[in-house]
Formats: sequence, C-alpha cells, structure tokens
Amino acid sequence: MKREIITTKDGSTTIHLPDWNENYHSKHGAIQEAYHVFINNGFSLFKGKPIIILEIGFGTGLNAFITFIEAQKNHQSVHYTSVEAYPVSYDEALKMNFVEQIDKNKSTVFDLIHKSAWNEVVPISEDFTLVKREQFFQDINDKESFDLIYFDAFGFRVQPELWSELIFNKMYDALKPGGILVTYACRTSIKNAMLQAGFKVEKLVGPPGKREMLRGYK
Repeated sequence: MKREIITTKDGSTTIHLPDWNENYHSKHGAIQEAYHVFINNGFSLFKGKPIIILEIGFGTGLNAFITFIEAQKNHQSVHYTSVEAYPVSYDEALKMNFVEQIDKNKSTVFDLIHKSAWNEVVPISEDFTLVKREQFFQDINDKESFDLIYFDAFGFRVQPELWSELIFNKMYDALKPGGILVTYACRTSIKNAMLQAGFKVEKLVGPPGKREMLRGYK
C-alpha cells in the first residue's frame, strides 16, 4: 500500500495512506494527540510506579518514544510491549521528525527503538525494556499481564474489525485487575463493544480536532 509522509498541524510528521485516506496520527497534530491520549490520560495515572504496557499498533514508534521520555523524567520502570502486523520500515521511521520536535538529545533512543529486533526482549535503558511483536491483533491471547493498554489501531472507518467486541474481550483479558485502556476513539459502537467486554467506560475530552476520547477500566 502506498505511503506518504505529511506534516500535521502541530509541525510533527505522520504517514498518510492515500488508498484509505487514513493517517497513522491525527492530521491536527501527531505529537499533541499522542501526549493527550496516551500520556496525559493513561501513563500519567501510574506516575512513579513500575508499569507494564501493551500498545496496539506500533506504527511509527511515537508512543513508545514519548513513553520512554516521560518514564525517564519520573525514574520509572517500564516494560513496553507493542503489537504490529505490518511494521514500518526503518527508512520510513527516519523520515519522522519526532526527535527534532520532542528532544534532540534522544536520537539514539529513537534509532534503537526502531532497530530493535522483533519478537525479542530488548533493553532500551536500565529501566525500559521493549518487546515488538509482529502479530495480528486477533491473535493476542495474553492473560492478566498488563497495567495499561494504548489502543492505537487504525480508525473504525477503514478497519472496523479491530474495534469489535472480540478484540476488546482480548484486551480485557490481557489487563490485570484494575488495569486501564485508553484510545483516541469515541464512536458509540466502540463504547458499546468495550462495555460488552466488561469494561467500565468513561468519555474524556479529546485531543485537538476531536471532541471526545474513551478510557476503560477493568
């Protein structure tokens, strides 16, 4: 599938898929969306505590990168697992301007995140380990393993099957009791699928360009 690099409204880049008219991140701002949804409304709830994270959709590596940066600020231990069925190439990742936009001193970290072997546990630092799993979301079968899930799949319009009750059942099973799932989405059918899977669901203010987002609790 054809991919194009575009610049979003906050100056950060993303990948555009013209065949689907879909972006990897919000056109209103890739970095500000990632911080708002996954850091401010997810990761920050575990401030100072060791945490095990599952990311649904590794994509450009932006969420892993900003989580590393925020974990360092808090001297926080993180084990980060990210699932991706169709990995972005290293050359494509290098075209992203996240390092320049966020922290120019962390270019080696961003490189290591993308150069890390798939399906292996890789230490990014003393307190941050990364596992990138090349896997379809439908094949996830983890049980009570994660504190927090970043649900960052492509949108319902292009891949509705990734937002089904079946998938959210898998997410619910993968979370530890008391675990949290955050996503940028807020479609009624998605909220209902989460509720049917057992989540307690709340609507939150969305990132720029989006009125609301969802957070679910196990």
